[in-house]
Amino acid sequence: MTSFALAATGIMALLGGCTEIGEPLSAGHASAASAPVRLWPDRKPAPLEEPGRGENLPAAVPGVPKVPSGDIRKAPLLTVIKGQVAGGSALKGTPQFDRATTRRIDACDEERARCPVLKPQYQDLTGDGKAELIVGIEASDESLALWVFTLRHGVVTRIMDAGVSPLSVEVANGDLILREPTTTPGYATRTVYAWDPRTKTMALRSSEYDLAESPTSAPKRTP
Repeated sequence: MTSFALAATGIMALLGGCTEIGEPLSAGHASAASAPVRLWPDRKPAPLEEPGRGENLPAAVPGVPKVPSGDIRKAPLLTVIKGQVAGGSALKGTPQFDRATTRRIDACDEERARCPVLKPQYQDLTGDGKAELIVGIEASDESLALWVFTLRHGVVTRIMDAGVSPLSVEVANGDLILREPTTTPGYATRTVYAWDPRTKTMALRSSEYDLAESPTSAPKRTP
């Protein structure tokens, strides 16, 4: 066979879609992208919440003296906590402590070892350069009441009130980040609360599944 005939045969084989080992194969036609299809377009949608309603609105804590210095560290911690327990949440968001937990809170002055109030944390969450007060209270059912307080014109004001069961609580760039267990092995939920200047609260910004951190994967600390 001449070289011309061999070349012609090769061209015909390529045009015919040769499938010998090592030869490229066509993947077929790519499916065209389609626009989203709205299901039940005639169905009446649910109404949106009005701004300022249905939210964990800020509330002044009753019975707490003003802090004219503007430093919330000067506010008496147990007075703030007992005022919040007594006053509750305007939207009933405060976790309902059982009697045993309430008695332990009331006795914190005398029985520090049994006091369910964790060490107070002070972090700037509103971005004004001043620290907010972050309080954690361990209830008898092993849940955690998580409260955040700020000063508004010297008045101690609650800006977050949540009942959680966290694996960890962190603050990063002014955001409050909670990791909580799920029923899916190996995964946790990562919930982020951030300052919302519209509602003047620490509002829920995002909540998503995340890989749970294994205790054995934590870096070892050098003595």
